[in-house]
Amino acid sequence: MFSFYKKYAPYLFLLPAGVVLILFFFIPFFQTIGLSFFGYENSIYNPDFVGFDNYKKLITSPVFYKVMANTFIYLFVAVPFLVVFPLFLAILINQKIRCVTLYKILIYLPVIVSIVVAAIAFKWLYAQNGILNYFMQTFGYNPIGWLTDPKYSLYSVAIVTIWKGVGYYMMIYLAALMSVPQDLYEACDIDGAGFFKKHLTVTVPHLMPTIALVSTISAISAMKVFAEIYVMTKGGPLNSSKTIVYYIYERAFENLDLGYASALAVVLLVIVLAFSIVNVLCFEKNRYQI
Repeated sequence: MFSFYKKYAPYLFLLPAGVVLILFFFIPFFQTIGLSFFGYENSIYNPDFVGFDNYKKLITSPVFYKVMANTFIYLFVAVPFLVVFPLFLAILINQKIRCVTLYKILIYLPVIVSIVVAAIAFKWLYAQNGILNYFMQTFGYNPIGWLTDPKYSLYSVAIVTIWKGVGYYMMIYLAALMSVPQDLYEACDIDGAGFFKKHLTVTVPHLMPTIALVSTISAISAMKVFAEIYVMTKGGPLNSSKTIVYYIYERAFENLDLGYASALAVVLLVIVLAFSIVNVLCFEKNRYQI
């Protein structure tokens, strides 16, 4: 009996997670693939089988390329900040300084604020007569349409994501910094290494798996951004802030085009999966050899 339990105990511990994955990932995933082969233009209750027509329509749609371009711009704006800046903050806070707990609380505070509340607050800040434009006018500059000008809308929303995520990723880095052997820092001090050289030669290589984790999580989160855009811009103006997930929502729940929305979701999954694999292989290429 004991040998049987010892043999199958790992599978028993994995069973709850497996059930959750099957119910909330694999079943919806295969249902989404199935829905992508149907057209709902005539009826949402009796869809027509259209084969790959939704995918053909997708690759010929200029709106699809626009929202994908917006998604990647959002990704390349937000992710570098969410990977590098929290690491810098974690290294600073990991030093022996006064009131370090207060600094941790203040930096982590945006994480516990609801994303909807944060988006509404920033929408007020970005308003035409909001605080930011008030300061712009005070210093002699013209007001900026932070959310109404296509040149600024996407970047204005990205700032909310960055502000919201810095504290979360900083805590991940702080936890990883506890595993760095202190004798390595002492050896750097003996060799006369400065602050930046010490962390470039010791901290960064040691935290490379954590950097890979943070870059992967932040990239996936950036590609799935929805709440900020829904609350602040609704994808406008002129589709300038519309990303792929908001486009999926718009086609599925506003236009009731479930087949096309499902095809978009499948394409998004493939892109996220490929991006995650590239991320891991780039940061941990010594661990995963192809």
